[in-house]
Amino acid sequence: MENIRTTLTVVGAALAVAVPLVGATSAPAFAASRDGVCDAGEFCYYYNSDEAGSISDFTGSLGDYGTTQPSCYEFKSAGNGQGVCVKNNAASVWNRTGQTVRVHYNSGYAGAYQDFAPGAKGNLNATLKNNNASHQFLGGTGGNQTPVDDYDHSGHGFYPDQCTAFAAFRVATRLGISDFGNSWGGTSWFNANTWDDSARRAGLTVNTTPTVGAIAVNDVHGKFGHVAYVNAVYSDGSFDIEEYNWNNPTAYGTRSHVHVSNAQSDFQWMIHF
Repeated sequence: MENIRTTLTVVGAALAVAVPLVGATSAPAFAASRDGVCDAGEFCYYYNSDEAGSISDFTGSLGDYGTTQPSCYEFKSAGNGQGVCVKNNAASVWNRTGQTVRVHYNSGYAGAYQDFAPGAKGNLNATLKNNNASHQFLGGTGGNQTPVDDYDHSGHGFYPDQCTAFAAFRVATRLGISDFGNSWGGTSWFNANTWDDSARRAGLTVNTTPTVGAIAVNDVHGKFGHVAYVNAVYSDGSFDIEEYNWNNPTAYGTRSHVHVSNAQSDFQWMIHF
């Protein structure tokens, strides 16, 4: 087994890291559903406390709401705040999704945060009220996620700017496993082509079903394999990924409508954290 630290210069190696899909070909899943009605499956901001005032509804993570019209994400429904940009103007929320949603003080899923469990309603705390800049859906299921290049370029137990380091970053920041690293779960994760086996040893679900938040594993590409983060899934079974060190050496890249198959450019396994 190649040790991960021997692969730093390998372009497209298993260590490549996935980063948010900048310029993805498909629109965010929530783009057409933002109608100011807080439907089942949506995370909703309210302009006023206690779930009052105008509503802004989302079905996926969003790293930056924008600050000015006409490009910002605004409060949509009738009531106090209608038409106002959501960023730094929300007072309460209703989480009607099946995932915990984390509201952040800063854009790019950074800074102080407050978590809202599935089904929870509540006011933003004193730090976050009218100081909300991004939110992320935690866990491996739910709506397609808005791509954003949020990788911090650290290693998380792997070589930085490789696919494994980016995937580890997403496991820690998106999937809620803050201590994830090369020895997590009592096993060694090493190169990307061993991640599916490591996940099985750690007791995780490994199958061929793509879901948003899954880590896709290619264990047939080259000497080291490849891993990527799934951020969108389609009805035909294809999915979008964010990755590092695939088409762009030691840099962020994205691909759309890839598949589970034995092809070198596809993926063979899905890890569900």
